[in-house]
Amino acid sequence: MTKKALITGITGQDGSYLAEFLLEQGYQVIGMVRRSSTVNFDRIRHIQDKIVLAQGDLLDQMSLVDILREHRPQEVYNLAAQSFVPTSWKQPVLTGEFTALGVTRMLEAVRIVDPEIRFYQASSSEMFGKVQEVPQNELTPFYPRSPYGVAKVYGHWITVNYRESYNLFACSGILFNHESSRRGLEFVTHKVTHGVARIKLGLADRLPLGNLDARRDWGYAGDYVRAMWLMLQQPKPDDYVVATGETHSVRDLCQEAFGYLGLDWERYVVVDPAFLRPAEVDHLVGDATKAGRVLGWEPTVTFGQLVRMMVDADLQALRQPGNHRLNTR
Repeated sequence: MTKKALITGITGQDGSYLAEFLLEQGYQVIGMVRRSSTVNFDRIRHIQDKIVLAQGDLLDQMSLVDILREHRPQEVYNLAAQSFVPTSWKQPVLTGEFTALGVTRMLEAVRIVDPEIRFYQASSSEMFGKVQEVPQNELTPFYPRSPYGVAKVYGHWITVNYRESYNLFACSGILFNHESSRRGLEFVTHKVTHGVARIKLGLADRLPLGNLDARRDWGYAGDYVRAMWLMLQQPKPDDYVVATGETHSVRDLCQEAFGYLGLDWERYVVVDPAFLRPAEVDHLVGDATKAGRVLGWEPTVTFGQLVRMMVDADLQALRQPGNHRLNTR
């Protein structure tokens, strides 16, 4: 029998890669989208005729119950969230509603409709925040440094709580930063690769950034969605760190991207205090030993390959007629 999977946040970077992956595995994919006049389907347009879109909202409990009752998925991947960290300071309450309480609403819908559903929660390395040890693993204490990180900690622990209280097959993937050409332009990786592509094409002459010393564990989003699926195929539910185990600074990112196109990054990058966080997360690097041992997962794309892949995609997109006029700031 064909398996069904529901993906919340299907129009996002991870949702689009996960939908592609599940289709390749023979799944019927249902994507939950919010009712809006401005929904952006660009990331899933190439597979939109192969998936079922259903209206629902993490702020509306009954819409979640209705979707589960109508489509009866065997697996639910909860990827939807207010996921841009700087916005979480400007909209902390809304971030909590989506990123924290939204998880509870979905878990409660699973419990009510079909407790046999296997549930995946998108946890985040931002939960570690002011890190208590390096590298970070599944036992490292959380110390979030943003409203987004705090909300993700709630989402993580409520998933554990429902697993232990109601015997749900509920897993959390503590994913470290994962990027691709589908990443939003507000995220620093894509901001850098898009910026260097615009500079190379003569469309810009500077790139304003924030903290160049912040270090992250950056991997490829296409690799990370495979880990999500593997978690729900195990005999028992558990939580896993998914990471490359390598750390790079924003400065390293600039050197890699500009160097790939033969440019000196120091001539173009300027530090703009407007992009500094109220509370910075300085050094995130994950230990994915458990994911390797239990899931058989490991990353396939290196940091350098990822950056070059993103730069090439941005160059190609900007060379399309009319596209150079977009995102000029």
